[in-house]
Amino acid sequence: MDKEITLAGSTDSQLVDDVLTSFFARSKSRAEAMHPDYRTMWEHLETCTVGGKRFRPRLVMTVYSLLGGTERVTAATVAASFELLHTSLIVHDDVVDRDFTRRGIPNVSGTYRNLAAAQGSSPSRAEHAGLSVGVIAGDLALSNAYRLLGEVDTDLATRQRLGDLLDEAIFASAAGELLDVLAPFDPTPQPVEEVLDMARLKTAVYSFEAPLQAGAVLAGGDDLLVNALGEFGRCIGIAYQVADDLIGVFGDESRTGKVGWSDLREGKRTALISYAADQPQWPRIAALLADPDLTATGAAEVRELLIESGARDQATRLAADLTERALQALVEPYVPQALRDGLAPISDVVSERVRA
Repeated sequence: MDKEITLAGSTDSQLVDDVLTSFFARSKSRAEAMHPDYRTMWEHLETCTVGGKRFRPRLVMTVYSLLGGTERVTAATVAASFELLHTSLIVHDDVVDRDFTRRGIPNVSGTYRNLAAAQGSSPSRAEHAGLSVGVIAGDLALSNAYRLLGEVDTDLATRQRLGDLLDEAIFASAAGELLDVLAPFDPTPQPVEEVLDMARLKTAVYSFEAPLQAGAVLAGGDDLLVNALGEFGRCIGIAYQVADDLIGVFGDESRTGKVGWSDLREGKRTALISYAADQPQWPRIAALLADPDLTATGAAEVRELLIESGARDQATRLAADLTERALQALVEPYVPQALRDGLAPISDVVSERVRA
């Protein structure tokens, strides 16, 4: 999410930071009692939570605030649990993708790969060590997302509903990750509907649906409101991913922060590619996709073919349609006007990305 989204009512980021700081201080102290190296690993894990935009916690806090919630520290604890979930998923995703950097610096796996290499390990052994620590660190972040949620000061029924939301987010994310891993083994691009379902499972549920619904549950929202926010999150989350995939192929490198043809070189399965697969241009596109030696010239040819086939226009319309469906989910009388206004910036950013 390369552009900051300013959400009305989201003014408690410091409270979330305070909860996370306290949590990591306690965890590092526990780890120190076991072994100094264990504490060091916790320090590296903590680094993963520093400098992020806290998007998911801000969704929790925004909804809770705009629905009249007043127990800010309680809400911040729920929000922090979703940040830990996010941390666990990105650490594990880097393991799956064998990525050793994030935001331009070594991630957990990269840090320990470099450490092993500096101590004389072979490249393959150093890589294995780094990935292994990534698994361990991600597991700890995941289990402690539940632990933090268990500390929420609220009634049992509400805590159980919040736990169900967190569990569904994790369960769905695992399904989406699995489908993403298996997709490249099928040489035939998936139908658009399958690509969108994978995007929802892997990203939209934990990044949009669950945080929005958690804020409403904690504020005492009824089922109609919670369901409406879930539908909004589902549609806007998928729309965001479709727009992100468009930018990954057609966006300015200075904006995306990555090589302009990396998605094409990896053969990333997106709605854009699914649309192209039904067009006459597909055989030539397929010949260039997923080529580790793809050049800027080849990438430019793929982009031209995607435009010529109409795939870019179809994906653009899809993102716009999903954004409109998301807004339609925020209907009266289920969703208060203040909350609709407060969530509007999310749809605005998706619309801007589609037009970019």
